[in-house]
Amino acid sequence: MALFKLIKEHKKGISLIAFLILVENIAWILEPTLFGNLIDAFLQRSNPSVPSDKFAHIVPLIFWITAYLINSASGTFRRRFEPRVFQKMYVQLVTKIAEAGNKRGYDTSKTVARAHLSQEYVTFVQYRIPEIAEQIIAILGAVIALTFFDLRISLVCLLISFPLIILSSLYSKNVVKLHSELHDTYETIYDTFSKRKPEQVTTIYNTMAKLQEKIATWGAANFGIMRFVLLIIFLFVLYIAIDLDDFSLGSIYSIVAYLWTFVTSVEYIPELLESKTSLQDLSKRIETDL
Repeated sequence: MALFKLIKEHKKGISLIAFLILVENIAWILEPTLFGNLIDAFLQRSNPSVPSDKFAHIVPLIFWITAYLINSASGTFRRRFEPRVFQKMYVQLVTKIAEAGNKRGYDTSKTVARAHLSQEYVTFVQYRIPEIAEQIIAILGAVIALTFFDLRISLVCLLISFPLIILSSLYSKNVVKLHSELHDTYETIYDTFSKRKPEQVTTIYNTMAKLQEKIATWGAANFGIMRFVLLIIFLFVLYIAIDLDDFSLGSIYSIVAYLWTFVTSVEYIPELLESKTSLQDLSKRIETDL
């Protein structure tokens, strides 16, 4: 696949970015537990009926600040370093597409369109792949963390993932065809403009708009079903956390934070899938040019 070839050519920079993503998100996953411990330490300190060391909150505070600073520092450095790697990748990719277009005798419209679409390709590598990694770490990290509070909560999250995977697979299968049609149409844009016929420009953009509307319809349906499923998870977990278990306030905060992380990460799947299906079609188009 063209994506793996592209990543291999820039493996040093991308490896560093991957390491920073891992560090940033592990620190992020640890934060709710550490902050929950800090809440409990402060509450215990302020409760005169419970004997405690007045400095007992210092250690939880240091742990939480450390995790927060690691998350912030790794995230800051990654966002500063990323453009250098991916702009270089984009220049290299566009150059290869131009050379391949000249060698194979592609018309200018097709070559220019592919060069422009390659920016979407690099954007996927720069933004979407880190986002996919972040969501995977967030989902798995939240499920693992919830296990330490109550195994039933993590099991519910895992069980609910299977129908969501099936739904996402169905979504990808249908949307990839629409993206292929959209990119086919896009590759004729420059030729259409060169003919200087406004009615043809209107027709081609109307066609693209209808395809994008169909893609959006699939995305909306996928999102709506996911939201309903996640509502069931939320209600079940809150019932366990509040009614069945005698958790401290700090633990309840941590559980809700991890649950919210799980929910928001799963909600993001449809948008990431749309980018993935678009990338699959783009990859087929530019693979021979690399």
